[in-house]
Amino acid sequence: MKRDIENRNDLSLLVHTFYDKIRANEEIGHFFNETITDWYAHLEKLTDFWENNLFAVRKYFGDPLTAHVEVDEKFQHTVNPDVFGLWLNLWFETLEELFEGKNVELLKRRARKMGTFLLINIYENRTRRQSDFKAQTNI
Repeated sequence: MKRDIENRNDLSLLVHTFYDKIRANEEIGHFFNETITDWYAHLEKLTDFWENNLFAVRKYFGDPLTAHVEVDEKFQHTVNPDVFGLWLNLWFETLEELFEGKNVELLKRRARKMGTFLLINIYENRTRRQSDFKAQTNI
């Protein structure tokens, strides 16, 4: 029988298992594999992020919005809803493989909201950059 996510160790297992799948995924793995240079540090930071998100433990001090906008720019604005959909499906799959309970459902909802928020901001950044370019070139 599976149990609910109860602590940082559970979150660490979730994050490591999830990103093993992400890194191996042929469709979206390259976004991560070509961007992240120190996987150990990155996975610790992501564990901090989810620990803060789920248990209000203030260890995470990052800027995920800027990081995701920069990835989109690095990959010529190819981050799209399909990328976030695959990411979210793998997140749900990993949660359900390892755990069950109210925290699992909470992390599903929060990941869905976070993905939507990040994607909207990525698209807004593209629009802003296009407007800036047009203003600079008088188009």
